[in-house]
Amino acid sequence: MEQDVETNTPAKKRLSWHQVNEGIAFALGNLGHSAFYGALSTYFIVFVTSGMFSGLSTQVANRLIGLITGLVVVIRLAEVVVDPILGNIVDNTETRWGKFKPWQLIGSIVSSILLVIIFTGIFGLAKVNWLLFAIVFVILFVTLDIFYSFADVSYWGMVPAISEDSHARGIFTALGSFTGSIGWNGLTMIVVPITTYFTYLATGKHTQGPQGWLAFAIIVAIVAVLSAVSVALGTKEKDNAIRQAAKQKTSIKDVFVGIIKNDQILWISLAYLLYSLAYVVTNGVLFYLFKFVIGKPGEFWIAGAVATIVGFVTAPLYPILNKFIPRKILYTVGQICMILSYIIFITARTNMALLIVGLILFNFTFAQLVVVLSLTDSIEYGQLKNGNRNEAVVLAVRPMLDKITGAFSNGIVGAIALVAGMTGSATAADMTAHDIHTFEVLAFYTPLVCAILSLLVFLFKVKITEKKHAEIVDELQAKLATDTLPHSATAQATKATTQAQTMVLAPVSGRSLALQDVVTEDGHGLPGTGFAIQPSDGTLYAPFDGTIRFTFSTKHTLGIVSTTGLETIIHVGLGTVNLRGAGFTTYYQDGQIVHAGDRLMTFDRNLIRQRGYDDVVVTFFTQPRQITATDKVAPTTVTHGDPVLNVTFQAPQS
Repeated sequence: MEQDVETNTPAKKRLSWHQVNEGIAFALGNLGHSAFYGALSTYFIVFVTSGMFSGLSTQVANRLIGLITGLVVVIRLAEVVVDPILGNIVDNTETRWGKFKPWQLIGSIVSSILLVIIFTGIFGLAKVNWLLFAIVFVILFVTLDIFYSFADVSYWGMVPAISEDSHARGIFTALGSFTGSIGWNGLTMIVVPITTYFTYLATGKHTQGPQGWLAFAIIVAIVAVLSAVSVALGTKEKDNAIRQAAKQKTSIKDVFVGIIKNDQILWISLAYLLYSLAYVVTNGVLFYLFKFVIGKPGEFWIAGAVATIVGFVTAPLYPILNKFIPRKILYTVGQICMILSYIIFITARTNMALLIVGLILFNFTFAQLVVVLSLTDSIEYGQLKNGNRNEAVVLAVRPMLDKITGAFSNGIVGAIALVAGMTGSATAADMTAHDIHTFEVLAFYTPLVCAILSLLVFLFKVKITEKKHAEIVDELQAKLATDTLPHSATAQATKATTQAQTMVLAPVSGRSLALQDVVTEDGHGLPGTGFAIQPSDGTLYAPFDGTIRFTFSTKHTLGIVSTTGLETIIHVGLGTVNLRGAGFTTYYQDGQIVHAGDRLMTFDRNLIRQRGYDDVVVTFFTQPRQITATDKVAPTTVTHGDPVLNVTFQAPQS
């Protein structure tokens, strides 16, 4: 590990050219993946309401539109239950190319072919037999959704597989999110030009007809497949200890049970659900606003351009602002902007300049980032409250909520098109005042109420601020050190014990200390049983053979249990929870089996001290009452891997 000579801390990490190329290949994967999702979740319903049933009578077409939108809602909600099963299939896949890349290719190719078939109107089958059409549609759409989910699960599952470095993982994830926003918003800019141009080539009419929608689907399908090929050829799944770790699967039951047991997950989820429902529904009807209300479908690209530009600004702006402004205030600012945007949409929808201002305000939100971080912080809250960490649950909550809101959005958008008369070959000239009012109520007033409720829930029910989380972590660590944490409701009954021993090695080089010799801000020594080391460098190693149980969301604390059953916490620094993960880079995954001397983490000692915190590394045992004997810790210089304590304890019999 390269070190800074003066401070003896790890040098600033840089990605290698291989990692840069791999990051680009990975990012290109989400460009097509997100474009595909946008076509399926937003523009498919537009196609259904405007082009799929052209040539049929209005009465029959409207019945089929209602049937299809209803089926889509049911199918997409069912997908929430199916996803954990698909994840298990992917996780258990073993091929010479790895477990993820085959499903990337298979999922993308199959779902892309089916997308094109569905955008043909299943070759006009509805004109021959509407009942047979409905049956075939269900089969095709379910199959499409399953294979799309295979591609989705395998894509994001690759992040820990292509790098064990949390710094690199963060960059890969950010790159994927960046290109994903381009893929999603890029569709908004190209959908009208593409559908209009290819319809004109086929019919000579400047409108969005079935031919144009089919060309749009073909282009999206090609981009999606090429993106999957980019991931398959440009990335490499690592065959390391992380990949061998057994991962606990999370079922939908686990998700809901975890939410119920942790009230902060519940309130954060509710706030996000209300926000997401408003955001997704409004995005889904913006095309109808431009086409049927304003009468300028050719200018719909402006909505995509605004969303893309604002997204480029808000994503990098968030971490800068969050250094000085608490998350709750940033969430409030974003929701107020959304509320103001709805007021503009309702009162000044035909004024293009004001409409652009409304679109800017609508997209100026930090909700997703705030919710992800708040949910992550709720892990320690749940552990303190009831002994359950619910890490897997938290990872599953936001994607689950996105799928739920996406499903309801499909149904709501289809319903809006039907009740407002925005179907078939209708134009802005066909809209009555009643149609437009109906559209406004469902497209703007109802989401406005959701946005307001989301703000109120977050302001008055979500209690986990950055300051509160730091207090929770301090209290949690004290209870872990003294074994006074509430027992998990799912904890097993007490088993017979046997005497066991674990030799604990120095996890870092430096000067060893007894816990009582580490003076905290209140002037007292640290509680619990264990030892501390004032480090001489910034690299942390495994103190014995064992398994990583968990990592605090702020990265400065991890739990590890030895092969003989000694449950241990390693805590880097005092007060370092306030760094919110800055300066910490991990080289493991929760659940990973590690061996004594494996590198687990690097930490920036210089940054820790600059912020006014102590960089002491504390190791303590979470079941002190089970410990029957330990060596006495004397102040001395140690090198990582040197024996520090031989611990004798009562371990459960296997």
